[in-house]
Amino acid sequence: MTDDQDGVVVYWRPMCTFCMKLLTQLRFTDLPYRKVNIWRDPEAAAFVRSVADGNETVPTVTVAGHPMVNPSRKELLAAVREHAPHLLA
Repeated sequence: MTDDQDGVVVYWRPMCTFCMKLLTQLRFTDLPYRKVNIWRDPEAAAFVRSVADGNETVPTVTVAGHPMVNPSRKELLAAVREHAPHLLA
């Protein structure tokens, strides 16, 4: 789904406390990422369902195309180190 095969994409929706927590934590890193609101993008919502057992579980994040459902900041940064180290400062 994502056209950001070398980057980080955070799939989120408004009022999701888990999304707010992860996005707030990401603001304190230098990690570049793109946000996609699944309530405004039906293709993004379908992608999330495809990797989250049919559910619209957010945040769902892709790191260089590798999906992660509701990752912690630590898990996300570990995935970046493994799959997209060029994004780290």
